[in-house]
Amino acid sequence: MTAIHESRRCWRKSSYSALNNDCVEVAPASGDVAVRDSKNPDGPALTFSHSQWRSFLARLG
Repeated sequence: MTAIHESRRCWRKSSYSALNNDCVEVAPASGDVAVRDSKNPDGPALTFSHSQWRSFLARLG
C-alpha cells in the first residue's frame, strides 16, 4: 500500500452509496487501484495492486 495524493483521477463510488458522500471512492491509478474517503476528496488516497484489490473484494463476497 502506498499513500498518494492526486485529484485528477476519474473517481467512482457505488450506486448503493448514500447521497451524503459517506463512502469510499475508487479510481484507476497508474496500473493500480486508488481508494479515498469521499468526505475528503482533496485528502490522500491509498493505492493497491490489482491482485491486492481482487483479494480484498473476494473477501467481501
